[in-house]
Amino acid sequence: MLNGLSVDVEDWFQVGAFENTIDRADWDGMALRVADNVGFVLDLFDACEVKATFFTLGWVAEREPGAIRAIVERGHELASHGYDHARVFTMTREQFAADLAKTRAILEDAGGAPISGYRAPSFSIDARTPWAHEVLAEQGYRYSSSVAPIVHDHYGWREAPRFAFRPVDGSELVEIPVTTAQIGERRLAAGGGGFFRVLPYAFSNWAIQRVNQRDERPAIFYFHPWEIDPEQPRVEGAPLRSRVRHYTNLSKMAGKLRKLAGDFSWGRMDEIARIEAQRCVPFGS
Repeated sequence: MLNGLSVDVEDWFQVGAFENTIDRADWDGMALRVADNVGFVLDLFDACEVKATFFTLGWVAEREPGAIRAIVERGHELASHGYDHARVFTMTREQFAADLAKTRAILEDAGGAPISGYRAPSFSIDARTPWAHEVLAEQGYRYSSSVAPIVHDHYGWREAPRFAFRPVDGSELVEIPVTTAQIGERRLAAGGGGFFRVLPYAFSNWAIQRVNQRDERPAIFYFHPWEIDPEQPRVEGAPLRSRVRHYTNLSKMAGKLRKLAGDFSWGRMDEIARIEAQRCVPFGS
């Protein structure tokens, strides 16, 4: 079973956990670490012989075009993560359309490759944004991986399907939700990020096997370049819960990723979209 491996390319100060602590206006004064971290991830992927999709902020691509070119040159997919990590439900339909167009132009210029995939910052396409998938379809995106079908304090659309679906009638656009594990009526986040760092590796191993074998579907896994960077600056003043989520087990992440890469088969999200498009159904069918 080919699973989808993805990296959400943003720097350590751009995460949702610190959005109320670090002002957006201060970003240009922060130490950029994302290019070095992307380079580390690319080397790790080469060593493990896996390919992935890098959902990248336009803000990052403007400042680190060399890292963007390296992603494409080394055989990975470049995709959009929006311009500056604004959550979709904070925008109007028109603002979202403008954000998509601006980011795509920046990424295509930096990477020299067409952009057909999108992931909303903080999985922020949900029941509050019924127009978001329509805008993606209008702009010709082939797929989105922007839905987390769970309940979470930062995001979540519990009523959404767990696996790939077509969100817009008459469109070929495919939505590929991040992986969850179903135990009875309980649905658990199991697609990576902080959950992967904090919880024992055995949980992720079990959840991915369950999705592959019981559900016969690909797992969709994601992480961020800053998650392999234990030397990153510490943000003072952020809520304790946010700091625990952000900094726990950073030094263990690279080793866990190497094990994950060896235990399962991984590929780019555009390949997963191609496969899933053949069997997904409209939302509500």
